[in-house]
Parts: sequence; structure tokens; C-alpha cells
Amino acid sequence: MKNKILIWAGGVLAFFILLTVLLFAFRSRLLEYTIERVIAKVENKYPADLNIGSAEFVDWNSVVLSDISFVPHNLDTLFTTDSVHATVSFRSLFKGRVVFRRLQVTDGYLTAVKNNDVTNFGFLFKNGEETEQPVDTASTGRNYGLLLNRLIETAFDNVPDQVDFKNLNASYTSPNRTIDIRMPYLLMDDGNIDSEVYVRTDSIENNMRVRGTIDPGDYRISASLYAGDTAGIRLPYVQQKFNAKVAFDTLHVSLEDKEFRNDMLTVRGNAMVDDLVLNHEKLAAEDIHVSESAVDYVITLGPNLYVIDSLTEVRVNRARTNIYAAYQNKDSKIIDLKVKTEQVAANDFFDSLPSGLFENLEGIKAEGWLQYDMKFHVNMDSLEQVVFDSDLDASEDFKIVQWGNTNIEKINGSFTHTMYEYGKPIRTFTVGPSNPFYSPISQISPYLRNAILTAEDAGFYSHNGFHEEAFRQAIIKNLKEGEFARGGSTISMQLVKNVFLTRQKTVARKVEEAIIVWLIENLDLVSKNRMFEVYLNIIEWGPDVYGAKDASRFYFGKQPSELNLAEAIFLTSIIPSPKRYRASFDSHGNLRSWKSGYYRMIGGIMRRRGLITQEEYENLYPNVRLYGRARDLIVTAPDTSVVEEEDNDQFELETIDMLDF
Repeated sequence: MKNKILIWAGGVLAFFILLTVLLFAFRSRLLEYTIERVIAKVENKYPADLNIGSAEFVDWNSVVLSDISFVPHNLDTLFTTDSVHATVSFRSLFKGRVVFRRLQVTDGYLTAVKNNDVTNFGFLFKNGEETEQPVDTASTGRNYGLLLNRLIETAFDNVPDQVDFKNLNASYTSPNRTIDIRMPYLLMDDGNIDSEVYVRTDSIENNMRVRGTIDPGDYRISASLYAGDTAGIRLPYVQQKFNAKVAFDTLHVSLEDKEFRNDMLTVRGNAMVDDLVLNHEKLAAEDIHVSESAVDYVITLGPNLYVIDSLTEVRVNRARTNIYAAYQNKDSKIIDLKVKTEQVAANDFFDSLPSGLFENLEGIKAEGWLQYDMKFHVNMDSLEQVVFDSDLDASEDFKIVQWGNTNIEKINGSFTHTMYEYGKPIRTFTVGPSNPFYSPISQISPYLRNAILTAEDAGFYSHNGFHEEAFRQAIIKNLKEGEFARGGSTISMQLVKNVFLTRQKTVARKVEEAIIVWLIENLDLVSKNRMFEVYLNIIEWGPDVYGAKDASRFYFGKQPSELNLAEAIFLTSIIPSPKRYRASFDSHGNLRSWKSGYYRMIGGIMRRRGLITQEEYENLYPNVRLYGRARDLIVTAPDTSVVEEEDNDQFELETIDMLDF
């Protein structure tokens, strides 16, 4: 029995030896057959030629492929490489085929070219379906969800299990763009990724280290990018296209899940950025620094629809908020935006404000909690129905325990104020009794006070610093005109802008303005009368003319308490554009005829609100008499004779009779 077993074992061993010898003898044929199948499969799927110059075994389970190229039909070569070293699965040889377990690619060059609408890579995203309907048509628009889904699937479907690239290069060239990427090495081993990358985009060069993991079967990837030098990682195109700068030290980004259904793509994942630096003249006057920022995102893209789901959470340092945003343009353009925070510790809120964004608020210490909610909706075909609600709530124990760079309560007493123009200081003066041009509110004509309140902010003494309806109307007007034409600012907001902020029209300034106004009004830091008094003493009314007393003397040679109704309405009319004060007059110093409409409107409102009598309204005439410096600057016509003055007086009387207020 023992001998039989030995004979059987010897036979089996001999069979395997014989099989191994045969496999070794015919492995080159297996390799040739495998390569033929790979080429046929690729060329059946894509309109391109896959060329492999030679393929041979260099030892028992190692293969070298040389002179490889991938050339689209009638287009520039897309990919070439000098050689590919591959490790063959020994088990696959017994199954009569060759399976590569590990690839080592040396000197690879991926060259993408775009010339007008012709590219040598676009065919990769068409799935080989020649009869497929175009994704960009005049009737349906471009479905970016479909395009992104194809991009993701194409990229993941072509990820090898194990690969070792040495000197991998990629480039993209178009008439107005050049991108060069160089990777000294790229390792992919059982889902782990490690690489060193040098990217040059036009004039920007980034050096970075990349590490991460990838699961092609579930379309999942997580990657971290680390800056390789002190310049950080800078986003390309931003400087050239938007005149802005975006740079960061580290980026962690992941795609956790994707779902494509009914032409809609939904992607989920997260991203985190360390040491983010932003700079744009519309955001802030200097660099904005964010130590840590992160987002857990849920985004849906489809035909005429783009949605950031309300599950999306954004974190800036320690402050968190949920964001919902949607844009659809199937029948009409509709925009929705919702921002909601949970209760956040007040100190965490102020500590989380990015440096360089809000200069006056830096360093504030507070107690209690804050919570913010905002809703915005607009249908571009019915702008009058704009919805805008904004609420910042605080706990009852909320308070400021320490001011930062600026003590907001300084306006309760005398303080030094500097006026700026184009970012440069032009005049500094004291806002208080020591300034001879300072006027207490009781010494300013009620006509001027009431005319300004009527025109600028009728609800000043009743609202809490904001007039949402005025802001809503400003949004409507700006959308209609396609530019920033109206601001919707209250007197509280104008005061804060003049006292604490620069005149630069930036997003940061508007947000900081809103926060300071909220603090003043909701913490009762300054009384309404004091706010209005300071406002009347600092606003600009002409060339180096600031405050009601300076304006009264400049235009009329009198004290602000002596102003009549017509003079008060005129001064009110030029507050929005004080530098254009001369445009209100002709060369003789008479108000131009178009001013009558403004007088009729403001005077009528003041009459209906009981701020002036019916008699005062009926005697209101849209003209004023100039004296002092203003007359010297405005009146350029030669002196008129006494007869002409009498004629002019008669004309004025006739005009009064003709006006219908």
C-alpha cells in the first residue's frame, strides 16, 4: 500500500512538473494571446489605436512591455511610455491566461490637447455609444451631473490595483491654457496612494505631497495634499480670471458616495483646509486667514438644477452652520439660499472670525450664545416677490466682556474721527463740544432732522438697526439693474460705516457693519438720539464739508438751527452723493428743475406724517439762496442787472403758482 501511495504521489509530481514545463514553454504564447485580447478590447471600446512594440518574459513571472502608445484616430497621441514591467500571477498561468499583479511604468507621458472644440481625450467620456444623445442642447442645457458622473466612473474604472509609476508626466494644452504635471513617483498598492507632485499652471507652480486611499468598486477616495514649500498650495486661474488669491497649506478631501438616478447625480463627502488664505478686493482689503475650515457636503447636479443639500455643514474654526443652496433654470431662474446655525458660544463665534476680515471685531471676548438664521428666495421672472429674512438671536445673558481692536462704545463721548477717501486719510477732527463746528442735536433745525429721517430712515427710532423691507427693495433694484445700485442702509448702518469702517465696498465691510450695528442696537450701547447726533455731525455734505454746522455755513452762511424747510430738503437731497452737489444748480445758483420732484416727494411725506403743516407744504418752493463758499464755487454766470433780478423774482412767483405739490 505504501508503495502505491509513493507511486501515485510521484505521478502527480511528475504531472505538475510536466505541466510547469509546458506552461514555461508556452507562456510566451499566452502572453501574446493576452496582449491581443487587451488591444482588441480597448480598440473596440474607443476610437483609438493601442500599440505595444514588444512584450517578453524576463524571468519566470516577470514581463516587460516596451514602446507603448495610445493614439486616438486622426488626433494627437494621448499617452506613451518607454516600458512597463509587470509581475504575472503564477496561478493565472495554470488557468491558461496572463494576469498582471503589479505594474511598474517608467517615463510615462499623458498629453491632452484641446484646439477649439476638438480634443484628443473627449472620447473617453462617451462610453463608446455613438448613438448617444448630446448633453448640450439649446432646449435642455448642459447636464453637469451626467458629465461629472462619466468623469468619476471613467477615472475609477481605470484605476489599477497595484502600480508603480516612475517619472510620470501629464500636460494639457489649449489656445489659452497650459498645464504641466510631473510626478517623480506614484505608488498605488491595494488602495493606498502615495505621490510627489509638481504642477505648473501658466505662471503658478505648486509642489505637493499626496497621500490617500481609493476603492474603485465603491467609487470612494480620500486624499490629503500637503504643501511642499512655504508658498503653500495656490489655486490656478483665480488670479488671472478673478484677480484673487487662494492658497492653503493642507487639503483633505474625500468622496464617500455617489448615486446617479433619473439623470441626477448626488455626491457626498467632506473636505478640510488648514491655513487658508484668501484675497480679493471685493472680499476684504487685506489677506483673509482661516486656521481651520471644513465642509461635509451633499451636492446634487442635474438638468437645469444645482443643489447644495441642507445636510451640508460648514465649519470655520469652531463655528458651524448648515447651508442649503439651490439654483434652477428650467423655466425661469430661481435661487434659494438658507443658512442656519445651532446655538454657538459667543466667545467661539468671535474667536472663529477669520483674521484680516473684521478688523474692529478682532479680540472681542463675550459671554452667552448666538444663533443665526437666514432665508433668501428669488425668481428672476418675478423679482417683486423676493424673500429675505435674516435673524441673529442671542441668549439673555449675552454680553461683551472685553472689546477688541475697537471700543464700539467710544461714540458715547467725544472722540477723534478721521475721514478717508480712496483708502487715504483726508481730514481728522473731534466729534464733541471742543470742536467749534460740532452741534448738539437740539441746536439742529427740526426741518433738517425730520427731512433726513423721512428720506434716509423713517423707522430709525423704532427699528433695531435694520430695515428688512428696505433691504429687500434694494435687492430687487440691484437685480433689475444688474449692478450694485442701492444699499438699503439705515442711519444706524450709515453711522457705523462712517465711524468705524473704511469706504471700500467689500463683503467683509458689509458683514462687519451688520455685526457692529446689531451689537449697538441689541445691547443698547448707544441711545438713538446720540447715534443721530453723531451722524448729523460727521456725514459728508460737500468739498471738505462734514456735519450740519459746516454744511449750513458752507451753503447758506447760517447756523444749523436757522435752516428753513427748503434748505433742509436740499441738504437731505445731496447726502447720497455729496461730491455731486454742484450738479443740483445751474450757473446762476438756482436749483435745477428736476429737483422739484424730490421736493414734492419729501415735502408730501413730511406733510402726511405731520412733520410740517399744510401751510408750510403749500409755501414750499424748490429753490434756495446760496451764500459763502458754496456760491463762489457754484455760481459761474456773470452778474445780472437789477432788472434781470426783478424779472427772475417774477419768474419764481409764476413758477410757484404753476407747481402742483
